[in-house]
Amino acid sequence: MQKVKFIDLFAGLGGIRLGFEKSFQDFGFETECVMTSEIKPYAVKTLQQNFKHDFLAGDIFEIRNEFIPDFDFLLGGFPCQPFSAGGKRQGFIDTRGTLFFEIERILRDKKPYGFILENVEGLVKHDWENKNDEIGRTLSTILYKLENELGYEVSWEVLDSIDFGLPQSRKRIFIVGTKDKKPNLKTEAKSFKSLKSILENGLETMDSDLTKKLLSHFDIEDLYGKSIKDKRGGNNNIHSWDIGIKGEVSDEQIILLNKLFKERRKKHWAEKIGIDWMDGMPLSLEQISTFYQSQNLDKMLNDLVEKGYLRFEHPKKLVREITENGEKKYRDYDTTKPKGYNIVTGKLSFEINKILDPNDIAPTLVATDVSRLAVPDNGGLRRLTIREGLRLFGYPEWYEIPVKETEAFDLLGNTVAVPVVEHVAKEIAEIYESNLVYSTVKETPVCP
Repeated sequence: MQKVKFIDLFAGLGGIRLGFEKSFQDFGFETECVMTSEIKPYAVKTLQQNFKHDFLAGDIFEIRNEFIPDFDFLLGGFPCQPFSAGGKRQGFIDTRGTLFFEIERILRDKKPYGFILENVEGLVKHDWENKNDEIGRTLSTILYKLENELGYEVSWEVLDSIDFGLPQSRKRIFIVGTKDKKPNLKTEAKSFKSLKSILENGLETMDSDLTKKLLSHFDIEDLYGKSIKDKRGGNNNIHSWDIGIKGEVSDEQIILLNKLFKERRKKHWAEKIGIDWMDGMPLSLEQISTFYQSQNLDKMLNDLVEKGYLRFEHPKKLVREITENGEKKYRDYDTTKPKGYNIVTGKLSFEINKILDPNDIAPTLVATDVSRLAVPDNGGLRRLTIREGLRLFGYPEWYEIPVKETEAFDLLGNTVAVPVVEHVAKEIAEIYESNLVYSTVKETPVCP
């Protein structure tokens, strides 16, 4: 049996490894991971629990080329924060962005047959020079180095986990190359599954002040798909005032808050008082009375200020300040303008911030929020379990995460969808097998 050797960089939970090994073994290859690199201690503990490691290394910056065993394929889900919408999008300016150049360094020296790289969708158009371009300068740089400098046949594609039978929409770019042929990463086969296909049942539900308030104001089915935050409006948001988090309010006050929530974002209010518009202007009693009429308006507004749903504040002007590093812009209260009422916005810091709909799919799971997702069970609400999180990424049932819950959810929020990797790896396994067959035929001596 032909053996395929690979290294797994920025391994996390080892999801790329799982998908790679499954596909290559389906083609009859024996696989061997000759080096794994990971710096998070709780990720290392999880990898040791689930895989055999001949060489488990730490920081890739500290691994010199001569200490890396020879291998056929490099796998690497290099850190996504430099290109992610959830980060500052600094790209190669960010130290973590330079980790691609560590991949390049290893590929240049070790010259393996191929590689699978994975990152967030935001990498595609990061550092746009022209917004009509298909890709940004960051991805262009990566592709140029892989193709023109290192000589690989490279394909890239953004793939969504929802198309591979997982009840989660998770779009990720895969950059894949071989020495012989561009892999075809596109897929036509799509398989939809709802969240309830991976949920456990009959588990203990939460009994907190928040869940009590939610269930006292809404039927369980009415909570499906709802987010709990005051940052935006819309039918899919439950606001703090809807469940009386800061104190119970009247139905009339809820209507007032919902109208104010939308009105405060309109640009004409800024024009009327002669100030640069910002998304969320405080509106005066006089302004509010133009779209909400009530004899008790003043009293209702002041009650909402006292309970903490509103602030009574001056609008903020845009200040431009010239510094030695260029122009600096910021907002400051303009005390020459009349005070108004403004929504106290933001995400609410509670143990859950979104209730998933069992009949729908999960949103893209991210490390910062995955531990605060809730699902309905037994007529109540509970957190998403680690096992359910693993199923959302297509991990096998034997896989275990032997660390505390916060660490487990951090790892899950940064992992890959295993069935998507299987699809990608299948394409390069087919190319690799064809090349081996061709090489064997070519080298077989012809009898005279």
